[in-house]
Amino acid sequence: MPAVRLGERPHCGRCGKALFDGHPATVTDARFGTLVERTQIPVLLDCWAAWCGPCRAFAPVFEQAAAYYEPRLRLARLDTEHNPATAVKLAIRSIPTLVAFRGGREVARVSGALPFTQLQEWLQQQQLAG
Repeated sequence: MPAVRLGERPHCGRCGKALFDGHPATVTDARFGTLVERTQIPVLLDCWAAWCGPCRAFAPVFEQAAAYYEPRLRLARLDTEHNPATAVKLAIRSIPTLVAFRGGREVARVSGALPFTQLQEWLQQQQLAG
């Protein structure tokens, strides 16, 4: 999807679903390449687990960020317990960990739950969102 067309509320050519719905996408081992590596849209990946208290506390902040930043920044979540291959590939050592990608390549990461304003500042520092 060309960046100039992101404001047109793009839909999937196969299933017709909206590509951006204001909620984080779910990344799995099988979908990592499609949703993260093979897109020109910057991606912010939240690596989390259901048993992690800080991850659960951060989830509403990440939801808020998805509603605020999409479609200019794709937000996605990876459950590290159910997708160990991708967690190992990314060398996730603690959770929650946010990994930023541009052009399918990792450009930055930060660990720990952030308040929304601190997340915004971090994204601006990484030049991922305006």
